[in-house]
Amino acid sequence: MQGNKDNIIVNKSFEFALEIINFCDTLEDMKKYVIARQLLKSGTSIGANIREAQNGESKADFIHKLKISAKEADETEYWLLLCKYSKKYPDCDDLIAKNKELILILSKIIATSKKG
Repeated sequence: MQGNKDNIIVNKSFEFALEIINFCDTLEDMKKYVIARQLLKSGTSIGANIREAQNGESKADFIHKLKISAKEADETEYWLLLCKYSKKYPDCDDLIAKNKELILILSKIIATSKKG
């Protein structure tokens, strides 16, 4: 991840995506295919959009891409909560906490970017 060593949101979202991939592999092994696919898409899209925002064409484009990331994080929270409260799904409390942290960081960056 060259060029982004000090970018906390880029790094955290990348690490989160790796954890989502592993969790979804577990879901696939358990034959929880529908949830696994949905969660894999939204959970990895957070970081992809954050990375894309780093090369935004303008401040408005940067903010727009971060808002897309925030929407993906909200969707990811939905799928994780379904896993948490459904029977026979693996524990995902750690992923829920990390996703909430991403949402908080994204909200702060978006708010700060709108001010400046």
